[in-house]
Amino acid sequence: MRIQALPTQLINQIAAGEVVERPASVVKELVENSFDAGASQINIDIEQGGLRLIRIRDNGCGIVKDDLALALSRHATSKIANLHDLERVLSMGFRGEALPSICSIARLTLTARTADADCAWQISADGGDQFAEPRPCSHPVGASVEVRDLFYNTPARRKFLKSEKTEFGHIENLVYKLALSRFDIGFTLNHNQKEIINLKPALTPEAQLQRVAAVCNPEFPRHALALDFAASGLQLSGWLGQPAFARGQADQQFFYVNGRLVKDKLLTHAIKLGYQDVLYHDRHPVFALYLTLDPALVDVNAHPTKLEVRFRDSRSVHDFVFHAVQRCLAAFRPAAAAPPPADSVLLEQAPAAPPRQSELPLTDFTPPPRPAASGGGGYRPPASPAAYASISQYSELYRAAADSVAEQPAATPPLGFALAHIHNIYILSQTADGVILVDAHAAHERVTYERLKQQYQGQKLVSQPLLLPIKLPVSLEEAELAEQQADFFRELGFELERGGPQTLVLRAAPALLGKLDCDQLARDMLADLAAHGVSRRSEEQINQLLATMACHQAVRAKRKLSIDEMNALLRDMEQTERSGQCNHGRPTWVALSKQDLDRFFLRGR
Repeated sequence: MRIQALPTQLINQIAAGEVVERPASVVKELVENSFDAGASQINIDIEQGGLRLIRIRDNGCGIVKDDLALALSRHATSKIANLHDLERVLSMGFRGEALPSICSIARLTLTARTADADCAWQISADGGDQFAEPRPCSHPVGASVEVRDLFYNTPARRKFLKSEKTEFGHIENLVYKLALSRFDIGFTLNHNQKEIINLKPALTPEAQLQRVAAVCNPEFPRHALALDFAASGLQLSGWLGQPAFARGQADQQFFYVNGRLVKDKLLTHAIKLGYQDVLYHDRHPVFALYLTLDPALVDVNAHPTKLEVRFRDSRSVHDFVFHAVQRCLAAFRPAAAAPPPADSVLLEQAPAAPPRQSELPLTDFTPPPRPAASGGGGYRPPASPAAYASISQYSELYRAAADSVAEQPAATPPLGFALAHIHNIYILSQTADGVILVDAHAAHERVTYERLKQQYQGQKLVSQPLLLPIKLPVSLEEAELAEQQADFFRELGFELERGGPQTLVLRAAPALLGKLDCDQLARDMLADLAAHGVSRRSEEQINQLLATMACHQAVRAKRKLSIDEMNALLRDMEQTERSGQCNHGRPTWVALSKQDLDRFFLRGR
């Protein structure tokens, strides 16, 4: 067959197949154009899930009359002029494909007015590549784009769409995500003439957090940790959900690079590592994070939908995000001013402090048995003198605990003072504004684990030669990567050298790993290096061993603790990083405020 040039309309329809998957794709492209126009208010009207009508109106800079037809032409844009601009993209849209692609599969009307124009001008397109002359009309400064009958001339594409409810659900979720990228813009979303979303501009940190809560969960502000970290020209800000606020699926994770919503495996991996040691297995954290960096260091042109990006130095970005998340989670301590609610652990930022070096002096204190409760509403005397003795012993115990609290300094510490060891498992402590319950084993396990990590990190990794070197058949790329990363492996205690074009020889491994399958670990580390430019598998394995050691050293459930022992553990928790979760990600303590207690017992009603 002879080679022939494709018609313009077919070219646009092919492009539409890349950027317009469903009605939500149209909304994304048009709203991002409004961002670039400098809008402070964007109104979105949807009918029949976007199939009948999508209307986007903004109060941005508008488009001059002579540029209206050009705006609907392929590869026409005001956002880049040369290769230098393309390498430093800061605008949301820049390809010049969105409007002509949408024109090719729908009926489109573009209306715009600039600040210096006497009136607005309107142009329409109906699936072809020829446009009528612009005509004057009434419209405030800004622009409106109406898209009607989406996919009317491509019925095969229309058949793949879901129900009206499902398609609108995608639009609603998208608008919320876009609203998190620009707090300075107000958004409204109407569906079939019914208002669904109305977000005012959020110009303060409190208002911004409330907007995040509107997207994630109304309870998110109570469980959010503010993050703001900068180094080497990179800045990461936003909010991390506390580990106890994690979800069963990764549906509330929002990451923005220079204001652009992205889905990036590298960044997801870095955040996952940052939550290591504090997240319960199979749970996913909630977060809204914003990474800012020199636009020349990130390629936003990696995919037509611009949801994927590429970093010039992916390893540095990965390590930066990992350390920022890890430090944020580790640097928070129990708050003294406001006890955390019972369904979470509310934490307050405090400077990092070394763990206490004192060990828990476990004793054999045995509290007296609790007397049986009497029935009825009135007082009944005990049945025997022995019961009087039991009550007396119990009263003395609590009198001693109360005296212990009374003797303490006026300023109550964040986790308060211990009162009792309930069921020989949970520590009951009185705080300045309520009570807390602590799982003694889980808390001591975390304190011990963090202490072991600190001691281990202060030492140099000891490498132990293998009795018999292990030959590892690998690909040519993996062999070359191992050579390039020889220093990295050596720092972690591995002696890994090339034994042939596609062979590696493992001669030594970290002594602490003992009889673990070190050859498979080395392979996994190579795979991580190839995929992410970094690997922390060796560190993970070592931490797992330290966690096991901590678990065996921690005070066991049913082990009876004295008041002094319990208070010592509470003070250690206040000085220990990540003390809100045990090594397995379970919460170590919960709290009830005075208001919670009053509500339970209907006081004040």
